Order: sequence, then C-alpha cells, then structure tokens
Amino acid sequence: MTTRRPEAPAPLSRRGPRPLMLHLSLAWMRSSSSSAASLNWNSVWANSWPDNPPNPAAQQTTLEEILRRDRALIAGIAAYRSAPYMRELRPPPAIWEEEETQLLDYGGTGPSVLFVPSLINRAYILDLMEGGSMLRFLGTQNLHPYLLDWGWPGQVERQFSLTDYIAGRLERALAAIPGPVILAGYCMGGLLALASALRAQQSGTGKVRALALLATPWDFHAADATLPKRISEAMPAIEMMLQFSSTLPIDALNTLFAMVDPYGVGDKYRDFAAQDKTLPRAQRFVAMEDWLADGVPLAAPVARETLGGWYVANNTVRNQWRVAGQVVDPAQLALPAFCAIPARDRLVPAVSAQALAARLPQATILQPKAGHIGMVAGSASETSLWRPFADWVHSL
Repeated sequence: MTTRRPEAPAPLSRRGPRPLMLHLSLAWMRSSSSSAASLNWNSVWANSWPDNPPNPAAQQTTLEEILRRDRALIAGIAAYRSAPYMRELRPPPAIWEEEETQLLDYGGTGPSVLFVPSLINRAYILDLMEGGSMLRFLGTQNLHPYLLDWGWPGQVERQFSLTDYIAGRLERALAAIPGPVILAGYCMGGLLALASALRAQQSGTGKVRALALLATPWDFHAADATLPKRISEAMPAIEMMLQFSSTLPIDALNTLFAMVDPYGVGDKYRDFAAQDKTLPRAQRFVAMEDWLADGVPLAAPVARETLGGWYVANNTVRNQWRVAGQVVDPAQLALPAFCAIPARDRLVPAVSAQALAARLPQATILQPKAGHIGMVAGSASETSLWRPFADWVHSL
C-alpha cells in the first residue's frame, strides 16, 4: 500500500463535495425558488387574480418533489462519504525532482510522451485507479508515458508566475527525458504544454516532436459572455485571499468552478444516491470525487495571470498572452497536434477548445461523447480516448 498524505480523502474523513456549504446552499436556493414559483399568491392576497383559485394538490405535489430531491442529495453525500473505496495504486519511480515537483516514469517501450496536468488539481487523474489509468494503459501499447506531478505549492512556488512554471520547471523536467518527446497537456496543462512546445520549436533542438491537447481551453469568452464580468466582480475578494496566503485556496477555486454549472454537483450526487453501490460505476464515481476534493492551491501570481489575463481579458485569443516575453500563438506551431475535445465538457466548453484547434496548422481532432473528467478516466475512456490517442502517436 502506498503511503497516504494526511489530507488525502478516505472513508469517513472525506470533505467533498467541496465546499460543502456552498453546494448545500445552492440546493436550498433551488428548492426555495421552486417552492416560491408554485405558490398561488391568491392565498396570500385574497383580492389578487380572483380567476385563479388555489390548487392545494399541485402545491402538495411540488412540495413532495422538493423534499424528495433534498433527501436524495443528502443520501448521495452520505453514501459517498462512507464509501469503503481508497486509492491504493503505487506511484511509479521519479526520475527527476525539484522541490515537491516530480517526473514519474511509467515505463514501457516506444515513443516518450510527457503528460502535463493542470496546476490546480492532483496529477493522478491520469492514473486514477486499477482499470482506470490512462498512463498504465498506454504503457502496454508500445508507448513510454511520463507524468509531471507539480506537487503542492510551497514557499518557493507561491511566488511562481506561469513563466516560472513553463520556461523553468517544465523545461527542466522535459530535459530529464532522453530523446525527443511528445508533449500532452490536460486542461490548463494543455496551455502550459502549448507554450513549452512553441519554445522548444524556437530553440531548434527538436526536443518536442508533437503536441497533444486534451480538453484545453483557448477562447474564454466563447461559451458565456457574462463569465468575465462575474469573475471581474469577484477579483477584489479574490485579491484579499491571495494577499493572505500567497495562494488561491482550494475551496475558492471550487467556488469559481461552481459559477459554470451551479446545480451540477447536486444533480450528480442525487444520481449517485440511486446507484447500486456494488457496481464498478459507483466505485469510479467515488474515485473521481475523491480526486476533485483533493485539490491544490494556486500560486498568487498564476491566479492573477489566469483569472485576470485569461478569463477576464481573454489574452489567449487576442495574442497577448506571453511566456518569457514570447507570444503564445498556436498558429506558429509547425508540429503535428492532437486535440481531444469532449462533447459534454462543462468546465471547458467545446467551443472554447475548438477555437484552439482551429488555430493549429496540423491538428487532428477527436470529439469523444464524454465530459471533462470522464474523457480521461471514465468507464468508456479506453475506446473514446486512450486507444485513439495511442493510434495517433504511432501514426507519427
């Protein structure tokens, strides 16, 4: 059994869905609005809408439905928190380390592929569980996968900008892998990998031979024109948190994610309440929720760059995002690229990722019928992403 971190999720000590009070409050607001909408105001003001008499039966039906949904939510959360599942996969050896960052070697023969995850979630989503590990699967397909695990931001990383991560730590990890490498970035990690690939191309070393982008955003205004305004309005409060701890805390990040789909968490826990907990699907749900709750704070400089620069100003689309002074322009990438754009992704809407694929001169596009996490770690991932990705690498 692998050594467990003190904060790692486990039965009866789970903190998800995080932040719990936010999701319970959203569920209460939804129930309250449903109740208010069903109220016949003629029962409050006797002279209003005299032609619309009270309908006690309809009101009772609405109330029963609200209570049913609330009970299902609580039951789903309780079932998740008491589930016996614990992640026990042993991590592979690290061939390079810097502070808490590690380069993990998953072994295998064939082309080297370096996977770059997001800075705000644990890297093990790509190595989630037995039978649900993209990296271990690829190691059996004549590929040699590596994983860059960013680790927890300590005092050094809390001062890091995106340039420090990309032109510094990522490039040093890349140099530790012998021979040419295919870079593969997931979510925010795709943007880091894109910038790194452009820098490698400019250097002329041939270190990066291709680029894969999995659910990677580009146009941050394409799907929701109101999101920049909402984040901009939240920035003063966010700035106070950044100054307090030099990071954006995990629960603050999850609160921002909730802006995208406020009721989505409640809906999936209600669904979980009705599932047969003995089936593999239920165990995978618990594994994914553990990963979601096991987040990582974001360094303050990076939080300002991403929230203010990407989400508010949309600097990526406007060709104003720079790393070490160099504009990150996907149109300049003269390398084969693979873009996996999940059709049911709510965190990175397909239209945002498609804007990036459209800018890449040599893009192969895959559009699996999956969500943001389900694409890389769901029950259908092997057929929807893992095998097509391996086939693309071998086609190079």
